[in-house]
Amino acid sequence: MLFFAGSSRAVVPDAPVPAPTKYHLRTVVLDAGHGGKDRGCAGVKAREADVALKIILALGHQIEQEMPDVKVVYTRKTDVFVELADRAGIANKHNADLFISVHCNASSPAANGTEVWTMGPHKTDANLSVAKRENAVILQEDNYKERYNGFDPTSPQSHILFSLYQSAHIVNSIRFAQKVDKQLRTTVGRPSRGVKQAGFLVLWKSTMPSVLIESGFLTNRSEEQYLNDKAGQTYIAAGIYRAFRDYKNELEAMNGE
Repeated sequence: MLFFAGSSRAVVPDAPVPAPTKYHLRTVVLDAGHGGKDRGCAGVKAREADVALKIILALGHQIEQEMPDVKVVYTRKTDVFVELADRAGIANKHNADLFISVHCNASSPAANGTEVWTMGPHKTDANLSVAKRENAVILQEDNYKERYNGFDPTSPQSHILFSLYQSAHIVNSIRFAQKVDKQLRTTVGRPSRGVKQAGFLVLWKSTMPSVLIESGFLTNRSEEQYLNDKAGQTYIAAGIYRAFRDYKNELEAMNGE
């Protein structure tokens, strides 16, 4: 205890300032789109639900092998139907640091390439059409109007209003999305359609950075063959893993690691 000279008043030293807590990316939730009664889009042989699940399982396996300190949670590991709100709910329940949803795309036979989506306002009718197709899954759910605040997946007006929702995690969502796009373009060698924004219900209620990856077009015969092949699925999973590794390292370096 200290005393000022000529005074009997005690001076209590300031308590030491605690060191700032270092950020660690501890939990990632991996979401294979569709499943069960919802098969998603289809090619000649491949179904979106099956391809997405195989990519997600390969991605999860690599994270578990290379990063034992990261907890990997799956919204589904088998061919089951999971409602969109429940997918985000699983991520929120586990206090996830990142939510990754994998899908396959559908369009004209000539359309090809990957797309990486974050929550936000759509800029084109094409972006809107992708969101409408993915969001239409809720028509297979019970009481979807109550669960999704009256959202109507068949209404363009509903999507326009909904797409204006801005996530508090948009900066890091875009940060991760850009890394996924870069890896799929460079190390995997996939044609890219870029990083985009639209109003996806599966991303809406997630309380962490989140992205939706369209891994390619099953309506394009050559892409279907690639996506339906184990080697192609492994390459895509490896590209997403590298993006995840780089994202984790960058955030931890920025926050005291």
